[in-house]
Amino acid sequence: MVAAFASLAVVGFAAAMVAPTAVALADPPEQETPESAYSVALEDTQNLTVTVEGAEIAPVERGSFEVYVTPKPTPTPTPTPASNTGSSAPAAPLFYTGGGAPADWMAAAGIAEGDWGYVDYVVSRESGWNPNATNSSSGACGLVQALPCSKVPGNGYDPVDNLRWANGYATGRYGSWAGAYNFWINNHWW
Repeated sequence: MVAAFASLAVVGFAAAMVAPTAVALADPPEQETPESAYSVALEDTQNLTVTVEGAEIAPVERGSFEVYVTPKPTPTPTPTPASNTGSSAPAAPLFYTGGGAPADWMAAAGIAEGDWGYVDYVVSRESGWNPNATNSSSGACGLVQALPCSKVPGNGYDPVDNLRWANGYATGRYGSWAGAYNFWINNHWW
């Protein structure tokens, strides 16, 4: 049986026995072997109506509740690209298949020969001078890892187009290739 009950006296009202769960109890009937303290208390609970200055407080209803489960959203269908000419666009990027050397590419991109050392440092760390380098997690592409690849006019994988864009980026954002190099040294990205 439940051994510990607290007594509650309310001014102007009769005293009532209250269980630790704040449920008013009548004198519990004697039972031989109760299953648990909770089951005994639950069998003996009563609703208690208390009035305050004439207002009646409705008793709490127990045992009813609603559960709302948010349904899984319907996946958005992937649109298929429209084709103007009736032919499908290439599925893969246009990788660079031409030849050349870094000095040829930098000269063709209009990079001053005095900046070639800075460019070599940055490009060696970004792509290892591989014009087809692609970052699998971000999608950055080309020699200087332009992000997104589509910002490079022409083809992001063409080394001359990539370096021409990078030349404008380095001078526009960092003031010069030396500034881009210094930023790369301090941050390991540019």
